[in-house]
Amino acid sequence: MRAALEQAVLAPAGGDVPIGAVVVDPDGLVLGRGHNVREAEADPVGHAEVLALREAGAVLGSWRLAGCSLVVTLEPCAMCAGASVLARVERIVYAAADPKAGAVGSLWDLPRDRRLNHRPEVVPGILAAEAGALLDKFFAERRPIG
Repeated sequence: MRAALEQAVLAPAGGDVPIGAVVVDPDGLVLGRGHNVREAEADPVGHAEVLALREAGAVLGSWRLAGCSLVVTLEPCAMCAGASVLARVERIVYAAADPKAGAVGSLWDLPRDRRLNHRPEVVPGILAAEAGALLDKFFAERRPIG
């Protein structure tokens, strides 16, 4: 999670929400990294998770990320949770829950949907306070005082 947090702090420089993600292999080797770039690159799918999954796939030479874990600072949205399932990651580890858009247990629960052909393990709440503090600071700096 520390590697994901290191990615998250890079996002605000481009005007993006501080969310970071890494994909690690079973030995803990980081295969892919990403932070939000939607604003910086005008990319509707420029989520940290998508970028980390893409890089890991390129490193492995396969879209199948079996045995790998996606580690992310905020509970993945429906797009990113779906991408994780389709990429066949073994585990999704996230820090802070997202009650407004989380699709790994908060609002929806895609990884545990029995209708899907793959169901990654979900590990929530790892370093949630640190990830939450980054998000709180980001949004506090953008809210008008008063």
